Amino acid sequence: MKYIIKWYKEYRNYSIGTKILVWMVIGIVAGVIFGADAVIVQPLGDIFIRLLMMAAIPLVFFNLMNGLAGLRDVKSLGRITGKIAFYYAVTTLLAFSLALFAVNKLKPGLGFQLSAAPPEELGEMPKLVDLLVNMVPDNVFRSFAEGNMVQIVIFAVLLGLTVLLLPQKQKEPLTRALDLLSKLFRDLVNFVLKIGPLGIAALMASAVGEYGSKMLGPLALFLGGIWGVQIVMMIVFIILLFVFTRMSPLAFFRKTGALYSTAIATCSSWASLAVAMQVSEDNLKLPKSIYSFTLPLGIQMNKNGTAVMLVFVLLFTAQAVGIEFDFASQVTIILVGLLLETGSGGIPGGGLVIALIFVKAFNLPLEIAAIVGGIYRLVDMGNTTTNMMSDLVGTTIVAHSEMKRNNKMEKLEKTP
Repeated sequence: MKYIIKWYKEYRNYSIGTKILVWMVIGIVAGVIFGADAVIVQPLGDIFIRLLMMAAIPLVFFNLMNGLAGLRDVKSLGRITGKIAFYYAVTTLLAFSLALFAVNKLKPGLGFQLSAAPPEELGEMPKLVDLLVNMVPDNVFRSFAEGNMVQIVIFAVLLGLTVLLLPQKQKEPLTRALDLLSKLFRDLVNFVLKIGPLGIAALMASAVGEYGSKMLGPLALFLGGIWGVQIVMMIVFIILLFVFTRMSPLAFFRKTGALYSTAIATCSSWASLAVAMQVSEDNLKLPKSIYSFTLPLGIQMNKNGTAVMLVFVLLFTAQAVGIEFDFASQVTIILVGLLLETGSGGIPGGGLVIALIFVKAFNLPLEIAAIVGGIYRLVDMGNTTTNMMSDLVGTTIVAHSEMKRNNKMEKLEKTP
C-alpha cells in the first residue's frame, strides 16, 4: 500500500503529457485484457473529444485574430504564409512519393479477394473551384453552429487583418480584449486536459478491445505498410526540425508528447488542435502570431498521413483486381490526391470517405470500403498523428526562422 501512496505522490508531480502517456498505456493494457468488453468505456472518450472540440472552435477564432492583430504589418503574414506553404507542399509531395514507392514494393493487394458488396453511392469527386468557394462563409453564425472550422478560420483571418490595419488608438483596446479572450480559452483547454488522461485511456481501451485482433489478420501488411511510411515521414520531420532549428529530438518529444497521445486516441485533427496550440504556447514558447495561423492552415491543407493512406487504399484496390498503373498514371494519382486530401474533414473517419471517392475517381471497385472500413480506426491513428506532427514541426521551423529574422532586425535598428 505504501508503494501505491508513494507512486501517487510522484504521479501528482508529473506533467500533463506524462500523465496522458501513463493512462494511454493503462488503456491499452485494459483493451488487451478485456477485449471487446472494453468498449463500455467509449462514452468517456467521446465526452473528452466533445470537450476538446467545444474548446477548439473559440480558441482558434480568438487566438488567430489575436495573433494576426499582433503582427508588425501585412507583409509579415505574406512572408509566414510563403514559408509554411513551401514546407507543406514539399512534405506532402514527399509523402505521396514515399507511399507510391512502398506500396509498389510491398504489393499488399496481390492475391487479396474482394468479395464484399459495394457500398452506397458516394458522390462525385469534388472540383477545386467548389472547394475554394465552400471555404468562404456566407453566414458566419451557421459556420460556428455547424463547427465548419475552415470557414471560421477564413472569417478570423479577415477580422484579424482588419484589426491589424486599424489606427493605433482603436487597435489597442481590441488587441487587449482579444488577448484576454485567447487566454481564457487556453485556460479552458488546460482545464479540459486535466481529465484528458482518463478520456484517452477510455479511447485506447475501447479501440484496442474492438480492433486489436484485426492487426494480425490478412490486412497486417496493408496496415504495417501505411504505418511504416508514416514513421519514415516522422523521421524526416525530426531531421528537418534539427537541421533548421538545432532542437534536440528528445527535447521536442518531451514537450509535445501530449499532442501525439491525443491524436492517436481521438483520431481527430480538429480535436487535437486545441492541444497543439497549448503545447506551442506553453511548452515550445512559439509566437502566437505564427502558430495561431499555421496550425489551423495545416490541418486543412497539410495532411501527410492522409496522403500515405490515400495511395495505399487506391493501389491496394488496383493490385487486388490485377490493375497496374504506369508512371504517367501515378503522377495523376499524386495530383488528384493533392486535391482530395484538402477535403477530408479533420474528424474521426473523415479520411475514409475521401479514400472511397479517390478509388471511385479511378474507376476501381468500391468493395475496398468493406475491408478498409473494418480497420480504419487503426489507420486513422497513424494518419492523425503524422498530420499533427508535420503541422507542429513546420510551425516550429517557421517560428524559429521568423524569430531569427526579427532579432537581426532589432539589432540593426539599435545600431547607430
